[in-house]
Amino acid sequence: MKQRSSFTGSLGFVLAAAGSAVGLGNIWRFPYLAAKDGGGLFLVVYLILALTFGYTLLTTEIAIGRRTKESPLTAYKQLDKRFGWIGVLACLVPMIIMPYYCVIGGWVLKYFLVFLTGSGLEAAEDGYFTGFITAPVEPILATGVFLFLCAIIVLGGVDKGIERASRFIMPVLVVLVLAISIFSLTISHEDGGVSRTGLQGLAILFIPSFKGLTLGKFATVVLDAMGQLFFSLSIAMGIMVAYGSYVSDDADLGKSINQIEIFDTAIAILAGVMIIPAVYVFAGKEGLSASGPGLMFISLPKVFAQMGVMGRVVGTLFFAMVLFAALTSAVSVMEAVVSSFCDRFPIERKASALIETLIAAAFGVLVCLGYNKLYFELKLPNGTVGQILDIMDYISNYLFMPIVSIATCILVGHFVGTDYIAEEVTKNNSKFGRKGLYIVMIKYLAPILLCVLFLQSFKVF
Repeated sequence: MKQRSSFTGSLGFVLAAAGSAVGLGNIWRFPYLAAKDGGGLFLVVYLILALTFGYTLLTTEIAIGRRTKESPLTAYKQLDKRFGWIGVLACLVPMIIMPYYCVIGGWVLKYFLVFLTGSGLEAAEDGYFTGFITAPVEPILATGVFLFLCAIIVLGGVDKGIERASRFIMPVLVVLVLAISIFSLTISHEDGGVSRTGLQGLAILFIPSFKGLTLGKFATVVLDAMGQLFFSLSIAMGIMVAYGSYVSDDADLGKSINQIEIFDTAIAILAGVMIIPAVYVFAGKEGLSASGPGLMFISLPKVFAQMGVMGRVVGTLFFAMVLFAALTSAVSVMEAVVSSFCDRFPIERKASALIETLIAAAFGVLVCLGYNKLYFELKLPNGTVGQILDIMDYISNYLFMPIVSIATCILVGHFVGTDYIAEEVTKNNSKFGRKGLYIVMIKYLAPILLCVLFLQSFKVF
């Protein structure tokens, strides 16, 4: 039997898990949704769901990992052999995500270097981003460098690789987020006789807007917030099962889960404080209509360009922060696959990491070429039109992840029993303060909400 690695303490686990949760979803999706869905209204809904829905799924996955001491591919089979297929899907999700996450990580690396070398004004020009991602070689090289950084950390192991990197990266990331957020609140700009300030932009995030609110629109806000939680908490990707399996039996699991919740939610809100005021000041409310790559690689460079000399500094710090966030998330995605291979097959960690690196590299090249020689457009069931990256994102995030979560709720709530999770959480006299809420959520409310979210992927309503 192989000796299982572990985190050296609760702090290492919390930082690694928080590092996984704090990724591109927090930075480029949360601010857009907050601005679109009524600011403070979205924030309130998100916080309620984080404390109920998100908490339930996060607790379940971490507890399964620690109790079984297995990675996602093999853990579910230990609970019930009939549900072993959940582990297969939970392992496929990070395998699909890893290649295109590394491609996006390569984009972030490119922009960080551009601002660091003083070429930020070029990045703000129309067509710069499109020109870069459609180039034949440069995106592939950037993807390779980002993937190499991830592989080096994962090869270092749980304690000397993932935990050590998280202990360094996460404090730096928090400092950068706080610094940029404070700066974002202090800026002002006059355009066409209209003066806008960062504090006015902050009001968009925190003050609820009920303008044009209908029952249907409120349902959209709820579904948007719930979908964001998948990105935000690394749920249904096998990551938290893998990380949970490395947690010591004498750690206070309930306390650690609460800390992860707080850390992730705080960073998500700070991402809004960083981005919404700055974009509002220089581009107005119309500038907040972009999300994803459009926000990060097109809108924000234009904002930094308008800041003058400070724009280069802020842009460099911003993309350094995004690079750190992307790296910690990508490492956790890779670890979910590497640990699964180690537990399922008779291979060592180095061989497992090498195999996953080669798989990610091959499909990463395919994703890069999807903007060049292999470009095509396909209409997806959710109504959007995309190419290779979008198809992989749709399969992993909109199909497999909800299925994994729905099946996990059914497995724990109606087959294994909630006591299975409760016993693990309360080990060593740890508190399970939301046990009653957890039981109701895992058995009834979470599966219903997840089914609605899943049906939305097909534009059923």
